[in-house]
Amino acid sequence: MATLYVSPHPDDFRSLLALIAAEFYPSSLNIITEDPPASLNAWSRPAVVLDASESDSVLSGATAVSWYLASQGKRTGLDTKQQSQVWQWLSFADNELTPVSCAVVFPLMGMMGSSRAELMRVLKVLDKALEPRTYLVGQIITLADLAVAAAVLLPFKYVLEPADRKVLINVTRWFTTCINQPRFLKVLGKITLCEKMVPVTPKTKAVATAVKTEAQLKKEAKKKEKLEKFQQKKDMEAKKKTQPTSTLSLFFLLFTDVISPLPDSYSPHYVEAAWYPWWEKQGFFKPEYGRKSLAEQNPRGTFMMCIPPPNVTGSLHLGHALTNAIQDCLTRWHRMRGETTLWNPGCDHAGIATQVVVEKKLMRERGVSRHDLGRENFIQEVWKWKNEKGDRIYHQLKKLGSSLDWDRACFTMDPKLSYAVQEAFVRMHEEGVIYRSKRLVNWSCTLNSAISDIEVDKKELTGRTLLPVPGYKEKVEFGVLVSFAYKVDGSDEEVIVATTRVETMLGDSAVAVHPADPRYQHLKGKMVLHPFCDRKMPVVFDDFVDMNFGTGAVKITPAHDHNDYEVGERHNLAFINILDENGLLINVPPPFLGMKRFEARKAVLQALKDRGQFKEIKDNPMVVPVCSRSKDVVEPLLKPQWYVSCTDMGKAAADAVREGRLKIIPDHHHKTWYNWLDNIRDWCISRQLWWGHRIPAYFVTVNDASVKPGEDMDGHYWVSGRTEEAAKEKAAKRFNVSADKITLRQDEDVLDTWFSSGIFPFSIFGWPNEDLNVFYPGTLLETGHDILFFWVARMVMMGLKLTGKLPFKEVYLHAVVRDAHGRKMSKSLGNVIDPLDVITGISLEGLHAQLKDSNLDPVEVEKAKQGQKSDYPNGIPECGTDALRFALCAYTSQGRDINLDVNRILGYRHFCNKLWNAVKFAMKTLGDNFVPSEKAQLCGEESVTDRWILSRLSAAVALCDAGFKAYDFPGITTTIYNFWLYELCDVYLVGSLNGSSQKQALVCRQTLYTCLEVGLRLLSPIMPFVGEELYQRLPRRRPQSDPPSISVTSYPETNEFCWHSEEVDRDMDFVMTVVKTIRSLRADYNLTKTRADCYLQCIDSSTASLVQKYSLQVQTLSYSQAVIPLTANQPVPEGCAVAIASDRCTVNLMLKGLIDVEKEMAKLVTKKGDLEKQMEKLKEKMAKSDYKEKVPVKVQEQDAEKLRQSQTELEKVNEAMENFRKMM
Repeated sequence: MATLYVSPHPDDFRSLLALIAAEFYPSSLNIITEDPPASLNAWSRPAVVLDASESDSVLSGATAVSWYLASQGKRTGLDTKQQSQVWQWLSFADNELTPVSCAVVFPLMGMMGSSRAELMRVLKVLDKALEPRTYLVGQIITLADLAVAAAVLLPFKYVLEPADRKVLINVTRWFTTCINQPRFLKVLGKITLCEKMVPVTPKTKAVATAVKTEAQLKKEAKKKEKLEKFQQKKDMEAKKKTQPTSTLSLFFLLFTDVISPLPDSYSPHYVEAAWYPWWEKQGFFKPEYGRKSLAEQNPRGTFMMCIPPPNVTGSLHLGHALTNAIQDCLTRWHRMRGETTLWNPGCDHAGIATQVVVEKKLMRERGVSRHDLGRENFIQEVWKWKNEKGDRIYHQLKKLGSSLDWDRACFTMDPKLSYAVQEAFVRMHEEGVIYRSKRLVNWSCTLNSAISDIEVDKKELTGRTLLPVPGYKEKVEFGVLVSFAYKVDGSDEEVIVATTRVETMLGDSAVAVHPADPRYQHLKGKMVLHPFCDRKMPVVFDDFVDMNFGTGAVKITPAHDHNDYEVGERHNLAFINILDENGLLINVPPPFLGMKRFEARKAVLQALKDRGQFKEIKDNPMVVPVCSRSKDVVEPLLKPQWYVSCTDMGKAAADAVREGRLKIIPDHHHKTWYNWLDNIRDWCISRQLWWGHRIPAYFVTVNDASVKPGEDMDGHYWVSGRTEEAAKEKAAKRFNVSADKITLRQDEDVLDTWFSSGIFPFSIFGWPNEDLNVFYPGTLLETGHDILFFWVARMVMMGLKLTGKLPFKEVYLHAVVRDAHGRKMSKSLGNVIDPLDVITGISLEGLHAQLKDSNLDPVEVEKAKQGQKSDYPNGIPECGTDALRFALCAYTSQGRDINLDVNRILGYRHFCNKLWNAVKFAMKTLGDNFVPSEKAQLCGEESVTDRWILSRLSAAVALCDAGFKAYDFPGITTTIYNFWLYELCDVYLVGSLNGSSQKQALVCRQTLYTCLEVGLRLLSPIMPFVGEELYQRLPRRRPQSDPPSISVTSYPETNEFCWHSEEVDRDMDFVMTVVKTIRSLRADYNLTKTRADCYLQCIDSSTASLVQKYSLQVQTLSYSQAVIPLTANQPVPEGCAVAIASDRCTVNLMLKGLIDVEKEMAKLVTKKGDLEKQMEKLKEKMAKSDYKEKVPVKVQEQDAEKLRQSQTELEKVNEAMENFRKMM
């Protein structure tokens, strides 16, 4: 009879899932709530033992156990398709539902922080899927229903109130159906659904088990006593003191089980399930951790960095993942160095992005616009959306392991930050740094707002292209150059001009030519006539005209083109605005008046043709500015706006770098920094939105006849104030009237989002009301180089202006992430990857499904699907957070761009598995009773291999320390990877205990422990989850005083690990060269299991002595029978295969008597013939006369490489045959 081991805890939903699945099992089961016997390696519960005599008859884990039990009862799907669907729902339960369910329920039990909004989001996905179904898969209850119902059991019992269940109508219907099935009722009993979410104290009763006998209770008590001692040895008491026992037992039972042996293989989901909430609960991420007071100076120093605040609307992409991987590595490193460490989280209100999202939601769900609601009600709707959805990105950041101090999380619209924004504006306005002016701005007609340069995408066209434009049924033509003529007043002469925006000719006020152009000298002082109105326009002479382009004459539209605006200013031309905020034509004659701008384009072109003034139209490569939010074509538009004068601030920011006070890394960004700041333009900070910081500026109307009325663009009639009353007093003083004669109208606009982001480094600390001394200025700003100007430069400028200090000492700029082919991430290419999909894995169908929710048109969706199919034919495998972080850090060596290959991330997941197996093997080597020495130090009894591995460990410590200081992340990852894989695993673990005496074995174990413990500490900042999991399995040097977590344990330093020996390294390099040569020879002669004697002929006696010294290592690592060193004059026995290891040593591998020479010779003859045929064919192909012209270069390179490899292989075959002839 099979035995099922489950937990007795009534809320252990994993064990409950196994118990429900057991109800469908066709045979009897013995159900036990005790731990499995020690002989079965104490498998984690639930576990099912099919045959107690065989270890491979044990299944462990809820998914494996429930699948086996349910499959026996035919509840895992009727066919392959249904089985795949069941697996899909199992994955959904494990990866999506379980983490958020626990994150919401455990706070009620005194555990970690809640994420209720995220739970509702995931449940709404489930609700949508259940809309047309009774059960998740097929027409009967399957394991899919069992697993998902178990995952939502705790939320339904403790969290989901009636109002929630009303929203989740399909989920509630389905859940109620499931739990009222007889098999569910038998296991769960009658479930009472939550009425009001309140803190709970779970009861600790057994689940569906018989009352225990006195003997059983004594046995349990004895076992409990042993377990408690073991926990003390593992230093787990620190965790127990800070958490309620019942909750702790459930939490660690489900997730952070470090008492049971390591599972056989590494599973990212298993490892990453629960360490983060524990870290957070313990306060490890807070700067206060381990310190009595922040006011006390820490001799180790302080590290402060603020996160580049992601948009509240945002969802993680690989750019975020890179940013957070680098920032978290640095933060964890500084924390482990003992510094007072703060990484401050925050979120940006993202004015335009958020307003667009909420407007679309209102229109989709209620059919209303923001104008229907009015400003105040609309803002309430935005706050409502923010409170429901706005913390999603925080949960994603936690999934990446980001060690942020969440208690300090800031939102740029919080009262504290909003007050700072208002104060910054008022101060800068009073100083005259902020002023009002009417200038050209980037205008989105769809958004009815000015937008910043970063929100303008530059769409490059090679020629005539039809583009979709919001508000137009038909696509609009771009990428053409229209030429037409203006007639010269008082003559029959005409001037031909060309434009890509022919509709703007309605706002022309001049024609410009170059002062040195001989073709137009006679037109000085002349005017040209506008064909559609009685406007006469001067011919002006300006250096900006390129006389070699087109006819050398250019139409000038000062109100609708940035270059023309400056020409208009220089020549005092008329600024004629022909567009309103909606893109309709104004100030133009009929029939164009009131037309939409791109409809007017066609009408103007036709009218020019009708008048005979049209000349030609031809393809023209151009860049079309497109609003990234609305996809509308951006129009330059004259608007009165608020501007920040940047000349002086820009100079101060540039000088900070020139003088070395601010360091930008890498320094190749200096040139761009200087170029931008030395030529900086004033910054438009007005945005015509409702969501954001409303500008604290007021237009003044004076009710006094002695004061003439003002105009909107006249800054004299604008005052700023911290309150309306303060502004009124300021206005009364300015106009020398009493306050009762002043009427104020606050500006309707809000500030550019980058304004609040620019003061983020000090507004988060309560500027101007609170002391900034502890954490301002910050230590470092780390971000992508693509926002160097939009954010970094503005923080530097505003920090210097408002606080007199630089906001940080260093700026580290990382690369931009591209796909494996070097292409920019684009939804239409199908290469935008959610890092969570890399962490948990996703099928190709899942990637396709994500495209359905995008805004792509059907053609682009199909194109994106093909891109996904090409890059991820089998989907993306589960890689885990640690592998993703490691890969991103390893990739940062590629300069400005990172070409990210997901397959390489999978390679680092295999590295995690190697770590796992290495520690698992090493733990067996150490043994249960191993006690590490209190301090890592040499005892003087170390073998040459011990000294070598400790030398390599010391070198790794030095390289990692230097790497972090220089932001050389590839250097760090390469060092860690090489130490663990090529030095510890491939060499030391293989040969460390072979032939050792008992005394030597003890020394070796201490060395091994040092390597494991220090190696994990080196790894921890980059791979925090697997680092913590494996570290918790190791015994402590000082159990009573050592920190409870690797994340707050000291990072290894060179003064402690100073055992690097160049001599030992050099000797071992020689040894490994010999070993690799022997291995290569063994492979050539197919000696897979047979051991052979190895004669090493050395050039001198010192080399022979070295070989003798390391003979045991050579023998073990090369799988040799015996290793015999020979001097140069000693003869080598006959029957050996020969290979040169180095100029000091030749390897002679004895083959005689080990292999059937004639048989091996026959194989080689056949192989030689095959190789010669292959080479002959290749040579014939490459010798053809048209080979170089017709065959692609890449194929030519491949052919040359094949020929080279075949030649090398043939040489080896000939060498082997010659050796065999000597033996025959």
